[in-house]
Amino acid sequence: MKLTNQYLLSVLDAVEKRNPNEPEFIQAVTEVFVTLQPVIEKRPDIVKSGVIERLVEPERQIIFRVPWIDDNGNVQVNRGFRVQFNSAIGPYKGGIRLHPSVNLSIIKFLGFEQTFKNSLTTLPMGGGKGGSDFDPKGKSDAEIMKFCQSFMTELYRHIGPNLDVPAGDIGVGAREVGYMFGQYKRIQNEFTGVLTGKGLTFGGSLARTQATGYGLCYYTEEMLKANGKSLKGQTVVISGSGNVAIYACEKATELGAKVVTLSDSNGYIYDKDGIDLKLVKQIKEVERKRIAEYIKYKPSAEYHEGSKGVWTVKCDIALPCATQNELDGESAKALAKNGCWCVAEGANMPSTPEAIETYFASGMLYGPAKAANAGGVATSGLEMTQNSMRLSWTFEEVDEKLKGIMKSIFKACDDYSKEYGMPGNYMAGANIAGFMKVAEAMKAQGAV
Repeated sequence: MKLTNQYLLSVLDAVEKRNPNEPEFIQAVTEVFVTLQPVIEKRPDIVKSGVIERLVEPERQIIFRVPWIDDNGNVQVNRGFRVQFNSAIGPYKGGIRLHPSVNLSIIKFLGFEQTFKNSLTTLPMGGGKGGSDFDPKGKSDAEIMKFCQSFMTELYRHIGPNLDVPAGDIGVGAREVGYMFGQYKRIQNEFTGVLTGKGLTFGGSLARTQATGYGLCYYTEEMLKANGKSLKGQTVVISGSGNVAIYACEKATELGAKVVTLSDSNGYIYDKDGIDLKLVKQIKEVERKRIAEYIKYKPSAEYHEGSKGVWTVKCDIALPCATQNELDGESAKALAKNGCWCVAEGANMPSTPEAIETYFASGMLYGPAKAANAGGVATSGLEMTQNSMRLSWTFEEVDEKLKGIMKSIFKACDDYSKEYGMPGNYMAGANIAGFMKVAEAMKAQGAV
């Protein structure tokens, strides 16, 4: 599909002029606009109310300095961000990303996507995102603690349990969330559910660590079931080796698939016998080492430099779980050539527009990130609920609620794709389903 609606083209032109040098943000807006064309043609009231113009402008963008002292006693300075994108249906909600690539464009694209993703979960959460260009790799625990404390010393004034509830993302796991939560509690002198992804001893939720990867597989299984297929017996390629990839691998294996790859920014491993997940967890979660270590323990596996090569491995299903735009047109063509017939996204916007075109041209099933990877934020929403109620649910209770949410997300994608004449286009279905709830809330609340 191409963007041909004149009204949406004019809004996109204004977005490009107002946000120069922000390619990721413009890419995310363009992708949503393409799929909203039939909605705009059917609903002139949405145009008249200015929902679209308001939706592409964040409610608040915060940029701040993060100074900290390294182990050698030297002062280091990073840049921190929090973009509070849309609060029409609830408090801002979205992760904090620590990675050298972080800039305003990436945080804005993530916040924009988060708005629709959170809407799809059916939970009352608005969209936001934050982070810093700080690189946690190679840093000591003490340095990470000092950075997190400095980051929160500025961020605390902009967040709260009924205002903005951050969580983890790339580079932010339980350790970093713990340091940030401790600093928030110290400054505000209160114990409240202001962050999700917390440790189980201080308000965290069981199944949160597993949620994005598990949710991805629950969504994928629903999508396959609707098309007469199943994960059972399929060969699966997964990129990444963080939380999302590890627990997607775990759940896909449980559901009868054989996962043969994982990767990091240096390269990828291929294990024809199926990934040894216990070994991966030891390397990544305990030792915090690179995925290349895998072949030291399992020499029958292969390690290849360059993470892009992971998409050349023959498979039935591909689950990109690393980072944005990791899978380009060339890689998508390699997947199609090797017989891949399904792609479901565990990372945020991991496929370029050219890759998505290839999926549709090749007749692949495609599960877009804002639907397929919504399990993480859905479980963060469940953590918020538990914190508010001063309760803790069992792993099984949370997992069952997560499974129900992912099923309802797929149903919404399926229903809206059919309603607007694009059956099987789950990207369009996800965008429209997420948009409609936010748009109706914004209309009801007036021009604010």
